[in-house]
Amino acid sequence: MKKKVYLVTGATGFLGSNVCSQLLERGEKIKAFVMPNDKAMKFVPSQVEICEGDLRNKDSLEQFFCVPDVMETVVIHCASMVTVNPDFNQKLIDVNVGGTKNIIDKCLEHKECRKLVYVSSTGAIPELPKGQKIKEVDRFDADKVVGCYSQSKALATQAVLDAVKDKNLNACVVHPSGILGPEDHAIGETTGTVIQIINGEMPVGMQGSFNLCDVRDLAFGCIMAAEKGRKGECYILGNEEVTLKELCNMLSKESGCKPLKFYLPLRLAKFIARIMEEQAKKKGTKPLLTTFSVYNLERNNAFDYSKAKKELGYKTRSYEETLRDEVSWLKAEGKLKTI
Repeated sequence: MKKKVYLVTGATGFLGSNVCSQLLERGEKIKAFVMPNDKAMKFVPSQVEICEGDLRNKDSLEQFFCVPDVMETVVIHCASMVTVNPDFNQKLIDVNVGGTKNIIDKCLEHKECRKLVYVSSTGAIPELPKGQKIKEVDRFDADKVVGCYSQSKALATQAVLDAVKDKNLNACVVHPSGILGPEDHAIGETTGTVIQIINGEMPVGMQGSFNLCDVRDLAFGCIMAAEKGRKGECYILGNEEVTLKELCNMLSKESGCKPLKFYLPLRLAKFIARIMEEQAKKKGTKPLLTTFSVYNLERNNAFDYSKAKKELGYKTRSYEETLRDEVSWLKAEGKLKTI
């Protein structure tokens, strides 16, 4: 039986680094694909073999895919450019769609590649009306989702499923919702919001909800998809919906910070966001609040992740446990003022 090597893209990212950590704990061999001069490279464990390159340059992927003849590979494609700006962005399309197509081509070229797990997003799945849980779909259309990031993930996901159908690629897809938890060295959007709340830098909240998962649970889901995911199938890796108010109250309990006293109704928040966006446009600055961020709180964030639980053994820990660990990590990193 051939020895297995996991090829992980986006290994310096929040999710990718957790995938690497868990694979190492299981005694697996890993090659990681990272951008040249990535400052987060220092966070990649020393046992991981690093290959530098750019997803947009297919030739730069060759060294990453090459392994000795006695080995077979499994690709977990986590790398992705993320933005909260909904406007069209050519670089985002080139990285998320073009880069994924390059990964697909390399998987097909290299016969020792046994499987591809593509890390998509719940944003790629068309939204359903409130009150209905959003489930997996088998067809993706960029015109049915909102914002350039979600559109890019829809296009890339469809490219993977087309390669399964037309070229017999052995691949499956996971759709994580939002990411929460410790060890977010790049301080992403959600971690930044958590820091603002604890440090008292968010004077008012907003009504509305999120769907957030512990990064460690998502990493486990990705690895289980590599082991158990069925060819051509998609799996939502989600959690229970949580309101911003509930999240703030849990953070207050875990960190000792003052709870927010006022939550703007979403209609008012949207009105304020529009004014802020117009003023920012005139000044050439970034608005503090955007209509897109209000939309993300307003939209249906209820996802049905029972398929991943049943087929992959995916499981989620409580928000309380995740926030407790995140607060502890942020405190150790010196990111918090009030503790």
